Amino acid sequence: WYFLGLQEMLVYFDPWLAGVVFPSLIILGLMAIPYLDRNPKGNGYYTWQERKFAIGTFMFGFYVLWITLIFVGTFLRGPGWNFFMPWEHWDPHKVVAMTNVDLHQYFGIHSSVGAFFFGGFVITAYYSLGVIYYFWKRKSEFIKTLGTARYAILAFLLLTMMGLPIKMILRWTFNIKYIWVTPWFNV
Repeated sequence: WYFLGLQEMLVYFDPWLAGVVFPSLIILGLMAIPYLDRNPKGNGYYTWQERKFAIGTFMFGFYVLWITLIFVGTFLRGPGWNFFMPWEHWDPHKVVAMTNVDLHQYFGIHSSVGAFFFGGFVITAYYSLGVIYYFWKRKSEFIKTLGTARYAILAFLLLTMMGLPIKMILRWTFNIKYIWVTPWFNV
């Protein structure tokens, strides 16, 4: 089942991201959850009452990201990577007029250097949301208990985790293929 989810991720990301980087981050993120959660109650066991954040994060990653990818890849994808509803006939000759474009093309940037810097700016701005939230809430008990290093790891993992559904929605609604286009990789 894991490889079905991986196969669906290949629709939205470069193969090295979907096949190597994201599975590695998933494994590392799942291993990091117990170490990032500083709640002294419930050490050695997990109950919803004591570990809402850790269990909620795991359930979002498991059900929303993994099981949804398996469902979409198994029941809604057909020949030619086209969407088919479960009651529709899978026509291998179906042709869908769909033009996928990169994000920089939406903004009229056509040079490769401009695309590189524009995509880098968008990705940097997205990840800077974690820094902004840290400075906005640094006086809260949660941030004080967590600490700067744990917060940085947690923010990176959560923002990366949320990047998958954001990229899926951008592809479904605006036909955006890549957000950041470089000569070496595409995000």
